[in-house]
Amino acid sequence: MSYLKSELLNNFNIKNPKPFVIVLFFRCASYFAKSRYLLIRIFGIPVRIMYRLIIEWGLGVELPESVVCGYGLTIHHGVGLVVNPKVVIGNNVTLKNNTTLGCLTDINDQCIGYPEIGNNVLIHPHCIIFGAIRIGDNVIIGAGSVVNKDIPSNCIAAGNPAKVIKYRNENTTSS
Repeated sequence: MSYLKSELLNNFNIKNPKPFVIVLFFRCASYFAKSRYLLIRIFGIPVRIMYRLIIEWGLGVELPESVVCGYGLTIHHGVGLVVNPKVVIGNNVTLKNNTTLGCLTDINDQCIGYPEIGNNVLIHPHCIIFGAIRIGDNVIIGAGSVVNKDIPSNCIAAGNPAKVIKYRNENTTSS
């Protein structure tokens, strides 16, 4: 529970409370959606409906409650954030505005792979990350990057398509 408090504090900003509201609702809706107890899932239906109405429709942020997400999620702005329900997000990940974490589709529009984001990853604005790829730990993805191949741990990647532009000290974290 202490991670939730620190996560909410990381997203709290008097001038822009939207990230705080997004993360709070996401964690509540996720709790009810993923509970192993049927009664909790049933009582959580109104919360999940409110989550969809407020966060997805009202704020325009697609962060489904089914996303597997570690602790320490930080969202900057939240505008234009789109995350596929099957994406896996590690601990201490920061997502900035206009970021898409999506699936790769085949010619029949069937999803054939989803990204897995490691721990201590910072994803700058306007990034598109898609396909059955893995972003390693302690990675920074530069603004406007299109990532469609694996990115190793401890590096900075940028570009379209994204390439490693610098390796980082292994003891450095991005958040």
